[in-house]
Amino acid sequence: MKNLILSILLMFSISSYANKGYEVAKSINDANKGFKSEQSDMTMILKNGDKKIERKMISKTMETGKDNSKSLLEFLLPKDVAGTKLLTWSFADKEDSQWIYLPAFKKVKRISSSSKSSSFMGSEFTYEDLRASILDKYTYKFIKEETKDGDTFWTFEKYSKEPSSYTKQVVTASKKYMSAIKVEFYDRSKSLLKIGEFKNFEEFKFDGKIFWKPANISMKNVQTQKESELVVSNRALGTNMTENQFRKSALK
Repeated sequence: MKNLILSILLMFSISSYANKGYEVAKSINDANKGFKSEQSDMTMILKNGDKKIERKMISKTMETGKDNSKSLLEFLLPKDVAGTKLLTWSFADKEDSQWIYLPAFKKVKRISSSSKSSSFMGSEFTYEDLRASILDKYTYKFIKEETKDGDTFWTFEKYSKEPSSYTKQVVTASKKYMSAIKVEFYDRSKSLLKIGEFKNFEEFKFDGKIFWKPANISMKNVQTQKESELVVSNRALGTNMTENQFRKSALK
């Protein structure tokens, strides 16, 4: 009887942590919905030891329905990558779609599911990293909650229900910013592969709601020590966009 009670309590504890993990992730997801559209300038910095390469981009994102979104990244500089575009359609109820346009070949290429773990333009970001993180495409496990410097931080694990490059992601999120501030990515051998960090949050107000957005996003590969950083500037929410701007045919 004692063993049975212990088993029931353990099962209840596991279920409660799974539910709390989902609840925390949902509260963050809900807090970041309703921006309508977003446009910004970006600088991508590739770091390998003392070597650095900088690339200039423009980023556009548009909400297209419940948890659905479309985004477009276009490289502006340097000349060898200028005109390269990545189009991403993220869906809540089906597999996401991605295409890349390579101006040197004047060709639009679809990113297959097997290629989503590939590096995006030589960076430490993969194609999968650039897709929207859809709430119900993951399961969750709550790890801990702690308070520091007047903010509350939640740590939880997320596991993709779809085939993924990662066995799990360990997320540390800020209640103040309602955003992840650190994500640890584990590879298929369950070893720590990369650490993503989100810093220098800026406040934006749109349609009666407050959004906090990071101006710096870094991704460090702990196995190779290579690092990529995105520096965001001139960000604006609620800009006028249409879905025509995110059509596959518009890539050319």
